[in-house]
Amino acid sequence: MPDISITATAVTAAINRGTTTAAAGATITAGQMVYIDAATGRWLLADCDSATVPARVPVGMALNGGAINQPITVKTSGDVTMNAVLTVGLGYYQSPIAGGVAPIADILSGDLLVLLGFAKSTTVLALDITASTVVL
Repeated sequence: MPDISITATAVTAAINRGTTTAAAGATITAGQMVYIDAATGRWLLADCDSATVPARVPVGMALNGGAINQPITVKTSGDVTMNAVLTVGLGYYQSPIAGGVAPIADILSGDLLVLLGFAKSTTVLALDITASTVVL
């Protein structure tokens, strides 16, 4: 099963929890999962099988896209609305594809298990990032 396909223009956030803003350290698209690079203070794409340990656990989901050095707002928790690609009640995880959001079936041997949240509907992900210590 492939990562979910998020339409960047469909990504919006409810005002029920936090957002934060910083500059992009790479080209980022709305709907991608990101983390802050400690050396530069810029957003980079999270990846659950990255050789860089901090990259494995995202801080949140980008609400807008941008090129390097452009400001990106990130939803750190709470409801995120996107196109109708979710299955109600299903948990979604940090993908081994940089920035991706995946169902559990996409998590492979050697990947860190990072729960991003559960689908409240076919369009709303209740973002509540929980990093485990489990590597499959």
